[in-house]
Amino acid sequence: MFKPVPSRWLTERLPQARQARRRLLQLGSGAALLLALRPSQAATTALLSVRVWPAGDYTRVTLESSQPLDYKSFSVKDPERLVLDINGVDLSGPLQQLAGKVNDSDPYIKLLRAGNNKPGTVRLVFELKVPVKPQVFTLAPVGEYGNRLVVDLYPENPADPLLALLQEKQRDEAAVQQTKPDTRPNEPTRADDPPPLKGRVVTIMIDPGHGGEDPGAIGSRGTQEKRVTLAIGRRLRQLINEQPNMRAALTRDDDFFVPLAERVHKARRIDADLFISIHADAFLTPSARGSSVFALSDTSATSTAAKWLAKKENAADLIGGVSMNVDDPYLKRTLFDLTQTATINDSLKLGKAVLGEIGGINRLHKGSVEQAGFAVLKAPDIPSILVETAFISNPEEEAKLTDEDYQDKLARAIVNGIRRYFVKNPPTARTKMAKL
Repeated sequence: MFKPVPSRWLTERLPQARQARRRLLQLGSGAALLLALRPSQAATTALLSVRVWPAGDYTRVTLESSQPLDYKSFSVKDPERLVLDINGVDLSGPLQQLAGKVNDSDPYIKLLRAGNNKPGTVRLVFELKVPVKPQVFTLAPVGEYGNRLVVDLYPENPADPLLALLQEKQRDEAAVQQTKPDTRPNEPTRADDPPPLKGRVVTIMIDPGHGGEDPGAIGSRGTQEKRVTLAIGRRLRQLINEQPNMRAALTRDDDFFVPLAERVHKARRIDADLFISIHADAFLTPSARGSSVFALSDTSATSTAAKWLAKKENAADLIGGVSMNVDDPYLKRTLFDLTQTATINDSLKLGKAVLGEIGGINRLHKGSVEQAGFAVLKAPDIPSILVETAFISNPEEEAKLTDEDYQDKLARAIVNGIRRYFVKNPPTARTKMAKL
């Protein structure tokens, strides 16, 4: 027989029952939420863009995404291929454009194919023209970029740097013969112009700043620093190669990114006598203007502005993208020994000579050579300077930097500065440090 429940029991037990019911409901909704968030084969990471940067040194392929990509890669022989499997991405969208971004002139990629290897996994197959040493790595978001998966295809058998230097000079000479006569007025010869170089042949490494993934500073008209520095660098190389007993090479002769340490290595591999890095300055306000020359400091920066600029330029590796698994011997040794001190002293002399010549064509931001810890100037045995040609953030100077006449005058001023440096510091036989 049914017995009535005592009112006291209802008073004590009913709230507990209701609380238990609420907990069950909460657990149920939580479990449903977990199920909803659990990755499934249909879930994908959005690809924002894909880019291909072909160059003689190496070809770079970049996949930019909203979240870090889960991937694995491996190489296949006969024929040469690199296979890249990416989990959790959709074959549609930017990936469909990737194959079309590979040019027939690409030195390393013959063909790029994309397909679904299995549900939820896209396989990219790079059919290669030559054996390569691939570097595949990810980069965290920085600046205007999101997460990046980078594929760098380096040649397994790179070209001899001295042979490449000779070929560059021959190409320059052929280009001069084939191009139309230069209608720009020649710079008048001054009575105090430095004499041509005598003695042994000297080699000068010209370093156009930034490139590829790293545009550098951008002016109000959209002018990219990397394009300005390459145009000036090419003109400077041509002018140097026209000088008796002088030859020049570029750390990059096209629009691709070169890590800072690699720029230094390139100079040392060709036994460069001088290293000149070309940049176009930028500041927070458009009123800043003028040209500057910098050398390395073995202590502290000579001004707050120099320290700020060095920090900004040293961040190029973060923007351009460098695999942190690559050993950099310059980070493993003490650079500032007696050799480094002597090199800095020579760099200051070179900088002073170049700054004096540039002052004849443009206002100087500061009338003396400044110093700071620029990573790109850290060759321990090569006098090295960094030339800030003008402020790209200043509208008037931005217009100058895109003007061929100004670029030519600037390049000629640098050449005269180099010649003036060698008048007081004649090139002698040098004992090179062991290659690192």
